[in-house]
Amino acid sequence: MADRVSASITIGGTLSATLLPDLLAAIENEGLSTQWDGEPFAADQLVPNEPLALMAHEVAWGHFSELEVFCIEQGLPFARWSGAYHGQWGAQRVVFSGNGEPLSFAADEDDTILIDRSTAERLDSIEAIFAHFDAADFAIPALVIVAQMEETAHG
Repeated sequence: MADRVSASITIGGTLSATLLPDLLAAIENEGLSTQWDGEPFAADQLVPNEPLALMAHEVAWGHFSELEVFCIEQGLPFARWSGAYHGQWGAQRVVFSGNGEPLSFAADEDDTILIDRSTAERLDSIEAIFAHFDAADFAIPALVIVAQMEETAHG
């Protein structure tokens, strides 16, 4: 049986309307809601020009595997917080900016980013420490559903 904790995720970026059913299916499979202990998420709860904030209790291993993979594949920025599981892992925030790999940050149960001595020593300067906090506080843009995605030219 999986260790389970409370977790939340905020998703933004631009998504083609043709992929919206896939996003909705991933959200449904994760059992997410727009409120703690709320009703399951439904498409009519999407708010134009706002990031999509979702949450759930009893989340296996504290992450939304299917949904996070979908977001990474589609380049949709997200920030996920998950609570600690005593004796196994601490609370954390994972941030995906839409490019590269997701970054993980130590957090507390209120989603405040924490830094320990070894991390401060590794970062080595106050500027690097502030950059660490800035990366953790990445602002998730609005989730925008567009009729058709434009292909980007590579040259």
